[in-house]
Amino acid sequence: MNLTLHHAPDFASTIVRMALEELELPHTLAIVDFAAGAHQTDQYRRINPVGLIPALETDDGPMFETAAILLWLVDKTGRLGPGPNDPDRAAFLSWLFFTSNALHQSALAMFYPQRPAGEANTDVARAVGHDQVVARLGLIESLIASQHPRWLSADHPGVLGFYIGVLIRWLTSLPPDPFRINLTQFPNLRAVLAAHEARASVQRVAADEGLGTHPFTEATS
Repeated sequence: MNLTLHHAPDFASTIVRMALEELELPHTLAIVDFAAGAHQTDQYRRINPVGLIPALETDDGPMFETAAILLWLVDKTGRLGPGPNDPDRAAFLSWLFFTSNALHQSALAMFYPQRPAGEANTDVARAVGHDQVVARLGLIESLIASQHPRWLSADHPGVLGFYIGVLIRWLTSLPPDPFRINLTQFPNLRAVLAAHEARASVQRVAADEGLGTHPFTEATS
């Protein structure tokens, strides 16, 4: 496969980069200068029409949306998640899109509360986002504790572990305040993420992007 990942360090594209590294898929990094607005240029929008990061150019054409790219990689390689005929596929898909559509969006509301609420209501938006994040992480914690899914475990690396790990990194690196997420509330999830961050693939990406040796469990801003 000929793959080019349009990437900005410590953005959602880092999730995809970790998956590519774990799969040992050769790829080219095309750095997107977010601060300079490169993601809004006509050139970039021809690859990702919504102007967000990541985008992945493939032999099948360009892709965008983190969950879609991760799912495509799982199906192309048969690794890092259940395939179409696996009996675990339905649950895996449900939690992958829950992470993308619910957890990720609540996390963004904590970082950019002005987007959903306007500048005058940022404290309320952050509080709502915080409560949603805690509740949704609680659901994931319960899933791991009660069902021990192979596709989100300490024993088997998977795209969902990389995805949640990067989101947790962002949430735990917020400045200390009433809304900062504490990973110790979720010990089963923490164990899964500790195993994922120890992978050589994650360590390579973390070293290159300056994320520290424990990017998921001991995040630094």
